[in-house]
Amino acid sequence: MAQSLYFPLHLIALCSISECVQRQYHFINENKNWTEAQRYCREKYTDLATVDNMNDLIQLKKSANNEGVQNIWIGLQRTGVYKWYWSSGDPALFLNWASGEPAGSEECAVMRNGQWIVWLCSNVSFFICNNNKLIVIQQNLSWSEALRYCRQNHVDLVSVQSVEMQRRVMNVVKLASTEAVWLGLHHYCSMNMWLWVSGDMVCYQNWAPGNGSTPENCKLENRKGAVQSGGNQTWISLPESHRLNFICTNY
Repeated sequence: MAQSLYFPLHLIALCSISECVQRQYHFINENKNWTEAQRYCREKYTDLATVDNMNDLIQLKKSANNEGVQNIWIGLQRTGVYKWYWSSGDPALFLNWASGEPAGSEECAVMRNGQWIVWLCSNVSFFICNNNKLIVIQQNLSWSEALRYCRQNHVDLVSVQSVEMQRRVMNVVKLASTEAVWLGLHHYCSMNMWLWVSGDMVCYQNWAPGNGSTPENCKLENRKGAVQSGGNQTWISLPESHRLNFICTNY
């Protein structure tokens, strides 16, 4: 019984580790109000800075370490009396408020001396953007060819490890010219399991019914994961020789 529990528990541990995806932050030394900063980040990068864990916070501080600026916009905004959300739309589950904060009725937040302070959204300040860009490549390639293309021209095929990333994939996949688009998701027949090309476990899942949850026929062609470009944009299992558009990451 103990042995039968070991493997699932081991996967849970690995899934917890794989959620710590390091973000890339860029300090922008232009004075803008919160809304203007958000617009700038979405046009030039991905969004105003999101911080999900201590590793993100360390990287965020490093990005502004030598700038000598007192207040720096991050993507944190109040949407209710006690509810704070990131610019991406995700709830703020990791918080780093300074002592006594959040105080007052201000609806936006800045980083000051590494901690967060509420501030008037109409105030102007420098700000920090996320740079986690996804690129849809409108070429029809096999999965292996798509992987090679991404690694030669960008960074990698995309790994979808969270609801936030799935939402971003859903936004860009509409640009595709094929009914499905390759993800960095591949099936290991010897273990009968799916993994991301990044080496991470598949913790977050968004499979279409009948896909991903049943054993694959390993006597046939190797199976890879794709996201449907229409409908509910869920994931499907396809033979790796199918020729599809694909999504690369630049981080």
